[in-house]
Amino acid sequence: MNIEIANRLLQYRKKSGLSQEELAEKIGVSRQAVSKWERAEASPDTDNLIILAEVYGVSLDDLLKGEGEPEPKTEPDYEAPDENTTYVEEQRVSFKNGIHVHDGKDDVDISFKDGINVKKNDGSRVHVGKDGVHVHDGEKVRAYTDENGHIMVDEKLKKEKEDKKKVANKIPVWALALIAFLIWGFSGVCFGWALSWICFLAIPLYYSLVAAVYDRNPVKFAYPVLCVVFHIVTGFVFGIWGWNWIVYITIPVYYGIAALFKPDKKDE
Repeated sequence: MNIEIANRLLQYRKKSGLSQEELAEKIGVSRQAVSKWERAEASPDTDNLIILAEVYGVSLDDLLKGEGEPEPKTEPDYEAPDENTTYVEEQRVSFKNGIHVHDGKDDVDISFKDGINVKKNDGSRVHVGKDGVHVHDGEKVRAYTDENGHIMVDEKLKKEKEDKKKVANKIPVWALALIAFLIWGFSGVCFGWALSWICFLAIPLYYSLVAAVYDRNPVKFAYPVLCVVFHIVTGFVFGIWGWNWIVYITIPVYYGIAALFKPDKKDE
């Protein structure tokens, strides 16, 4: 990056009263990335330049070329439209330096240089590039990946996920299991009371599945309980007690594979 642009980025940040950490959090990058920009060791991509200009309240030209303060915007004189006027949203597709689609409301830009950028008319946007993934809701960055590949999630987003998890955990699975146990047992079908007790195994299966899905951690799923259900059901129904115990051998295999997808502590 040009040293003059780097100095300009530094001056605008100081003028805005932001520290490197505060700016990094505001635009969804690491503090080290901001430091490299201001030392001319790296350059922000197009999407980050746009966000920086918005944060500092300047135009891209001012940010890159230092051409002075932007001229104040003035509202054009209002002219009442003719009653027969029909408005058509402009739609366009371009393949210059990538793929660019505009449907009159939203924009999608895909290129090798700037990655994937999706911008909606409500101000929200998503950027996927060599510097990671950044999700912006129009007011602040909600989620992004840092330089180490960790997924950093906004606290509000985390709370929304926890709220959904709490709602899922409030379902009275134990009561449903009890009802199923009684109906199955009294009906006497399919071995009746001798087998209906496995309904209670649905309780740990359900709650461990909720934890695994919402925490994105397959290790939390009670896979051994699922193996027990398989062993008991196949034994009673098909009478294959002689070899169906082999399902228990898959338990270490499952957790070995699940551990590969287990998120880091920093990501949870």
